[in-house]
Amino acid sequence: MMRKLACGLCPLAFAIVLPLAALAQGMPAAEPESLGLSTKRLERIAPALRRDIAAGLIPGAVMLVARRGKLAYFEAFGMRDKARNVPMPRDAIFRLASMTKPITIAAAMMLVEEGRLSLADPISKYLPQFAHMQVGTEVKDPATGRASLRLVPSEREIRVEDLMRHTSGFTYEALGTGPKVKEMYRDAGIGPQDDSAAAMVEKLARLPLMYQPGTVWEYGRSIDVLGRILELLSGMPLSEFLAKRVFGPLRMPDTGFWVPPKKYNRIADVLPAPREGRRLLLNVSKPPKFESGGGGLVSTAADYARFLQMLLNGGEIDGVRLLSRKSVELITTNQLGPEVNAQGWAYYPGPGYGFGLGFAVRLALGVAPQIGSPGDYFVEGLYGTFAFADPREQLLAVFMIQSQEWRYYRPLVKALVLQSLTH
Repeated sequence: MMRKLACGLCPLAFAIVLPLAALAQGMPAAEPESLGLSTKRLERIAPALRRDIAAGLIPGAVMLVARRGKLAYFEAFGMRDKARNVPMPRDAIFRLASMTKPITIAAAMMLVEEGRLSLADPISKYLPQFAHMQVGTEVKDPATGRASLRLVPSEREIRVEDLMRHTSGFTYEALGTGPKVKEMYRDAGIGPQDDSAAAMVEKLARLPLMYQPGTVWEYGRSIDVLGRILELLSGMPLSEFLAKRVFGPLRMPDTGFWVPPKKYNRIADVLPAPREGRRLLLNVSKPPKFESGGGGLVSTAADYARFLQMLLNGGEIDGVRLLSRKSVELITTNQLGPEVNAQGWAYYPGPGYGFGLGFAVRLALGVAPQIGSPGDYFVEGLYGTFAFADPREQLLAVFMIQSQEWRYYRPLVKALVLQSLTH
């Protein structure tokens, strides 16, 4: 643990720092106290996670905390593969699910900066099949209570910014049992991994939107559509574009859409949901046909920390600049005005938060039932991954699990990390 660094410049300290730095893709390690963090208080992380591992809520976890660009805490807990009793390593590879979204958006903003894409563009400029969309409105028969779907023309086109901030009108077929538009998504076969992104986009274009564009925040397939636009603009598969423009420059060697055979022994297993007894398991052992810009990536805690540190640094890390400071400000600032109905998002991002481009963004102190700072931002994924950054404190944390029992970890992780601040 990082508290072992307290021995100063002794050989043991170097023996610990160097392996940690290697695992953290070059992020320098430092004694927590030198970063305004308490070693003793960081030690509260371990028993809290071990309790949940012992209770069977999660098989294992990896936690990374960094401040001022330096690594303060980096530990692994429990099992990578519970069935085979294989311990969790710090460089375990996790399915990111929705933590993919900010990476795709950052890549899109690079094209915005190059003048090849505009947030104000209608997406029909790149995908003409979305030029004349319809919106499905449910109407209930007062006599029978049965709902039917009434289709009306879209009042305006979907814009690129709508994709990035989830105001496009697209939804997710897997979230909830209704309404009718979600059922149509499922009936049309939206989401299977044997479809390409191009094929999924064609299916979506034939379905109605759930809401008028720009009026309601609705989590859905928006970033998958954005990923397809990136493929068309770059002339290459999304995996190749992200590798060339993001993962390579940022030195994120374990991030991609699949895991090569030599790294199979680092894939974290997914624990079935206790109440359902099933696994929502994304097969990452071979290249997928569907490269989902909204949820298909795998990564490590250290790789994702480099991505967050780049944002905290205003768009650059280790002398490599991906984005301008102004683009980072846009990504991490609330983009939902009073015209957007956000009543349906009770849990994500939740009270006290707005939504930027890919991240939930805290609006002010109070309201949110968790500690934090105005302007902090976070993202989480279906398999339990969670990460947040606090620009005011120059602090980031990445928490990796693979379990569908994930919902209470956001406030828990933030509390465990932020309570360790001393100055």
